[in-house]
Amino acid sequence: MAREYTARFPDWSTDLPLEKALLTAFAELVQTGGGRGGGTGPAADGGSGRGGGTGPVADAGSGRGGATAPVADVGSGPGGLTARLHALGLPVFGVDVSPRMVALAREAYPDLRFHVGSMTSLDLPPASLSGLTALYSTIHVPDEALPTVFAEFHRVLLPGAPALLAFQTSSSPEKTDHLHLSERFGHEIDLDYWFRPVNTIAGLLEEAGLRVWARVEREPEGEETRGRGYVVARRAG
Repeated sequence: MAREYTARFPDWSTDLPLEKALLTAFAELVQTGGGRGGGTGPAADGGSGRGGGTGPVADAGSGRGGATAPVADVGSGPGGLTARLHALGLPVFGVDVSPRMVALAREAYPDLRFHVGSMTSLDLPPASLSGLTALYSTIHVPDEALPTVFAEFHRVLLPGAPALLAFQTSSSPEKTDHLHLSERFGHEIDLDYWFRPVNTIAGLLEEAGLRVWARVEREPEGEETRGRGYVVARRAG
């Protein structure tokens, strides 16, 4: 299913002005705000990875802006958004739980780094990232695991570093919607979705020690059946 998904959703931000503006704002926060780790902290030494480096944080590059510590695109899928963040000057690498998605991303963007990993237990040192994105990836995390994910985000971010989350919202501001799919693009699958109110995500981020900087919500556009929510939060410190 990974190749069919990539063909259908190569880059959701291409023609959406709000999303492009949010990505640009995130990049500027990384480049001008906190989270500049330099070359002597934990980001300089990380674990194993392809391409001769010593881990996902070791070879992301220094970027063309102010950030020196890397940025993680968590749930990077086919890599289009990772590439867009790179084009904005960020030293970014992608992480995805699907080996097939990682293979497709490496094929499409051979100059960028992509790694197989889970957002519930990121293979990264503490305080090693100058920024983190989770764009339509937390929708696959059940409610009981979401605090663990946000605690991981807090652990790997440098003090002051931002995280940008994007997600489809629930049908009610008071509850989470759950959807299970057993087929997609002609393939049998076993995939769950959790669609949450913006304030639910914001509250859980705050509980994890990530101070909410902005929250945005928009109505569905075109073929979309659900609204979209966006939250930017920064690690306190």
